[in-house]
Amino acid sequence: MSTHGPIIPGEPDEPVVAGKSPADRPGAAEPVEFTVDLSSHEMLRRTHTVAALGAGWDPVAALHGEEAAYDLLYSGLDDEQQRLYEELIAAGVLPRRGGGDAAA
Repeated sequence: MSTHGPIIPGEPDEPVVAGKSPADRPGAAEPVEFTVDLSSHEMLRRTHTVAALGAGWDPVAALHGEEAAYDLLYSGLDDEQQRLYEELIAAGVLPRRGGGDAAA
């Protein structure tokens, strides 16, 4: 057994202490609170993301394009697809989108 560090469970010289958690054993270290604040890293990540998108990126136009794509996705459905779509709306899984008349 090493005299230079903590007792490691399972070492040959360590007495078996049945029914005790590792924290209850003699010589066990107290738990230490460990926290990491990632706020500054998140702000840096967002800054790099917006810089990578470039000055020509229009978030409003991107959102409108995404909404139009969803409307197309749920349009032109056959009878079975429409039935399933209506069930998902009724269950609250999907929001109602589009008029169902966009080109398929």
